[in-house]
Amino acid sequence: MVKVDTYPVTPTTDLFQRVAALAADFATRAAVHDRDRSFPFENFAALQQAQLLNLTVPKEFGGQDLGYAAVSRVIETIASGDGATALVLTMHYLQHVNAARTRRWNPVIYERLCRESVEGIALLNAARVEPELGTPARGGLPATTAQQTAKGWLLNGHKQYTTGSPILRYFIVWARTTEAEPRVGNFLVVRDVPGLRIDETWDHLGMRATGSHDLILEDVLIPSEYALDIRPLKAWSSPDPLQLAGVSLWLSALYQGVAKAARDWLVSYLNERSPTNLGASLATLPRFQSAIGEIEALLYASDRLIYGLANDIDRAEYDSNVGLQAQTVKYLTTSNAIRAVEKGLELIGNPGLSRHNPLERYYRDVLCSRIHTPQNDAIWLSLGKRALGVNSLT
Repeated sequence: MVKVDTYPVTPTTDLFQRVAALAADFATRAAVHDRDRSFPFENFAALQQAQLLNLTVPKEFGGQDLGYAAVSRVIETIASGDGATALVLTMHYLQHVNAARTRRWNPVIYERLCRESVEGIALLNAARVEPELGTPARGGLPATTAQQTAKGWLLNGHKQYTTGSPILRYFIVWARTTEAEPRVGNFLVVRDVPGLRIDETWDHLGMRATGSHDLILEDVLIPSEYALDIRPLKAWSSPDPLQLAGVSLWLSALYQGVAKAARDWLVSYLNERSPTNLGASLATLPRFQSAIGEIEALLYASDRLIYGLANDIDRAEYDSNVGLQAQTVKYLTTSNAIRAVEKGLELIGNPGLSRHNPLERYYRDVLCSRIHTPQNDAIWLSLGKRALGVNSLT
């Protein structure tokens, strides 16, 4: 049974009931997809049928345009059923909310993508990381190139960790132009364009069902208007604080959902497990009660951090530091999530690491929180610079 916590912002009870029902269903096959590295296509068919792929699409194009707190709760609940599905969904939500905020894309193309996300399964995600460059969040020009021709843009490159690649309809590719003074930015690539292929390289410790494979572009020709947003590199140096906030808050909510699923399983296990020498369930022992209490404290603190800041954003009660504040929330809450699941493993020993139980999968999944941008060292650096009065990009 998937436990659903309540928060201050609730657009409709019906929406969250639908989300909880889907999460419970996704949980029944999450272990199989994890073991096989198979992509959960059926989960996204269910999400589309439940009208949950359009939560960050503007209302003018048929979307629901929900606030940060409500979307956080949806992501958290889906993650409690299947973290991999929640990660693909989160990336889709982020691309839409970021596009809606900047409105720099060609308006005809933008409206089309929005309406497709309302009417069908038309997921999109960014393709940014490269073998040589790594993540562009650390700086540097991408190796992926976009050459302007009479017929449009010709793209060539190799991207890694393209989350959701088996199902994505659109790839938002980070590339540099071949001009004498290169511009950098996002180019829209449709899945079925000639020259695009997916190399199935994803074989990870956690989040194994996300299909985060390599994207290969070989002389991929796209229309000129598919250059969504290209600028001189220095023009990208000041990111939108709310875009930073969305990434950090929604990833925080995702891993909070994984940690709560681990908590729920552990509580059930301790109540059901009754060793013969004890004559009662493990839940009756003070040592186990104290450990569960520590987990509850960690999760409670994370709830307050995630939903406190998300509600501040929804009420427009935030300042220019909101991006760094959200990154700080990510550092604290994902650390809490890892500690909460680790505490469960320490508590019950071998059963926690058995593939017969989901706790080991929750642990593998929650460890992935450390590798998402922004990573902890970058967050610490920004916090330290701000405290010391040194210029910071965030």
